[in-house]
Amino acid sequence: MGIKTALPRTELYLYTAVLALALGWAGSWIIEASSENVNRKSFKDSIKPGWHYFGRKMDVTDFEWAMWFTTFRNHILFALAGHVIFAKICSMISPKIGVVGGKHRSLIYMLYGCLTVLIIMGWTYISLILSHCIVLYSVALIKRKWLCFVAGLTSLATFKMEPFVSWQAGFVTGTFQLQDILFYGGCGFSIMRCMSFALENCEKKDGSYSFMDLIKYNFYLPFFFFGPIMTFDQFHVQANDPNLTRKPREMWNITVHALVHLGAILVVDVFFHFLYILTIPSDMKLVKDLSDWSLAGLAYSNLVYDWVKAAVMFGVINTVSRLDHLDPPQPPKCITMLYVFAETHFDRGINDWLCKYVYDYIGGNHDGIFKELVATICTFAVTTLWLGPCELVYIWSFFNCFGLNFELWVAKLFSLPPLSTIEGIMSEAMSRRIRGLFNAVNFWQIILYNVLALNSLDFAKLVAKRLLFKGFPLSTLSVLFVTYCGIQLIKERERKLALLEEPEPEPVKPKTE
Repeated sequence: MGIKTALPRTELYLYTAVLALALGWAGSWIIEASSENVNRKSFKDSIKPGWHYFGRKMDVTDFEWAMWFTTFRNHILFALAGHVIFAKICSMISPKIGVVGGKHRSLIYMLYGCLTVLIIMGWTYISLILSHCIVLYSVALIKRKWLCFVAGLTSLATFKMEPFVSWQAGFVTGTFQLQDILFYGGCGFSIMRCMSFALENCEKKDGSYSFMDLIKYNFYLPFFFFGPIMTFDQFHVQANDPNLTRKPREMWNITVHALVHLGAILVVDVFFHFLYILTIPSDMKLVKDLSDWSLAGLAYSNLVYDWVKAAVMFGVINTVSRLDHLDPPQPPKCITMLYVFAETHFDRGINDWLCKYVYDYIGGNHDGIFKELVATICTFAVTTLWLGPCELVYIWSFFNCFGLNFELWVAKLFSLPPLSTIEGIMSEAMSRRIRGLFNAVNFWQIILYNVLALNSLDFAKLVAKRLLFKGFPLSTLSVLFVTYCGIQLIKERERKLALLEEPEPEPVKPKTE
């Protein structure tokens, strides 16, 4: 079936109406549950005073969001603004002292990054990071990929598994509230960057990159603590490019993106005053009393929120890096637009890293079932270590690994006769509808397999039980139909984008005799 297959406009209008009504209905159930249980005893620690004049309280369950946009907002903005100002001042002063700023801006970024990390975390933290950098740089000089992987994953494991992580954390003094997050974030991302450096050094034909190249790459402040990860080959080329001219309307686009992120922050703030989507799933007694539609809406909204959070946080960082003339990893694809496991991710930087060095490297063109199985197992093994080995992560990795392979198995099955023959007889529109049904089931697999990592295993099991068994057939089929409507609208959007990207046919030249 071609991606450019269209459906009748009236059919798409029907899908739009059904989806809008269903989302509004599910949202009303969640608003009602939030308002009626705002003073519930189990909500005491997670629902705090919000808009006093409107009498609304706010869901503050997510510490990461609160850290970025309420509690430590000014500190983070001060550090990022200082990075931009420091780089600008150095670029203005450097020509006057005979230094070409464009050629040395990666050094300028490194100096500010090292100084900021030193002030925030102390010299022992810097020393700890540098010790891992030295070890992995030494391994990189050998130019053996397998050895780089072993050394890198071993270093990463020391920050994810006891007793090594407690031993290393003991070197860092201080008791401020953000210390743990900054410690684990900075160390984890540093190891992934060092591994990227080592693997790219293996590909370098002439000589090796210098240790200073690694330090410049690792201590770029906007990416240091929270990511995203740019692979070393991309960062090295972009950060050392002396050409600092901007594309037409680039600053306008940067400004627009910054305003969009600001608008998203305000929208999330409004939602947190009316929809307690993060607090409600933590109270299983309350969740069991909710309707099937409320549970489906809660599960879906939790994934949408996590995507919005990732898009906004990475968007803020990416805005700063774009001011530095870098092209950072794009925000993750909206969870609403996903109906295949192959495109599901919440951190595009980590996803690009895993695809380049593990998934695509092992899987090749991803046509072979066995190679794909090995590639996905290795990818999720590294992901499990990155997230921190525990029972919940093991379950999440297993189901997502299974989902990715199951897609390939189903695609292979439908490419064989008689199924391929049957599809060939159908009209393209009917083929799109049937595929939409399978995509709707896949969409809910993605939600259920990922919501267990965002909330809890008990909540995911309850949602699955209610939608698949207790709610069958009415709730099950109605939720799948609404999802099917959404899938067809997504496919319609993809169809229009494909038509826009299609190159115009070249005019036929008249024959000359």
